[in-house]
Amino acid sequence: MRLATLRLDGGTAAVRVDSGSTATVIDGYTDLSALLSDPNWKTIAANASGPLVELAGADYAPVVPSPGKIVCVGLNYGTHITEMGRELPEYPTLFSKFKEALTGPYDDVIVPAYAAAQLDWEAELAVVVGQRAYQVAEADADVYIAGYSVINDYTMRDYQYRTLQWDQGKTFEKTSGFGPFLDTDYRLGTRIETRLEGEVMQSATTDDLVFTPAKLVEYISHIVTLQPGDVIITGTTGGVGHARTPARYIGDGDTVEVSIEGLGSVRNKTIVK
Repeated sequence: MRLATLRLDGGTAAVRVDSGSTATVIDGYTDLSALLSDPNWKTIAANASGPLVELAGADYAPVVPSPGKIVCVGLNYGTHITEMGRELPEYPTLFSKFKEALTGPYDDVIVPAYAAAQLDWEAELAVVVGQRAYQVAEADADVYIAGYSVINDYTMRDYQYRTLQWDQGKTFEKTSGFGPFLDTDYRLGTRIETRLEGEVMQSATTDDLVFTPAKLVEYISHIVTLQPGDVIITGTTGGVGHARTPARYIGDGDTVEVSIEGLGSVRNKTIVK
């Protein structure tokens, strides 16, 4: 099943995607954050019978617009760890992104000029939590995952490396395209790519993850309770601009497209002002 949050009539609505052309509004739920807070969210979505929405030209909001927590994982693809000159980690490297950093999968990304010197892309698989998870075993973790989506962990490298802590370069306002869908049936192993102005920058498969979604749910849930609608961003693969020689960054007017086979794409034009 595929779900989304659409901007409709001055507000937003949670919808079930029925085909490539239409979706059904899930009455009573303004977005997927609200829907996932209901323990019966999956049955409610499957049985929804609200108005039909044409998806051609639809205005997609961030797929889960108001997560209580966004837990990001650094250095979690073998290829990216190698290009950054590091050893494979024993434990996940965790940091945070705030919900204000999220934007729609096709929105323009507006970057303040003071933060535009080293704009970088990071294609990532996002895991959305579907039920309260505390001290969950890896073998049971799939039960706690609502589904998966696509996100660009858009990064200001100069801000990121001002200190040993990365958050400040990862959470600029409305810079992380997120969506377009939450897919409840996705399985690891498909192609993940980034294109800058149509040129392939990153290309790998999601089974190159060092720490799988199940392992991450286990690890994080032994630190803090994961709540329905929380998001885990699982890390990026090799091919980031900062690791290239010479380094390559996103410029004013450039469009970045991040895609995961089976989940869709986010595509954001960058505007510096």
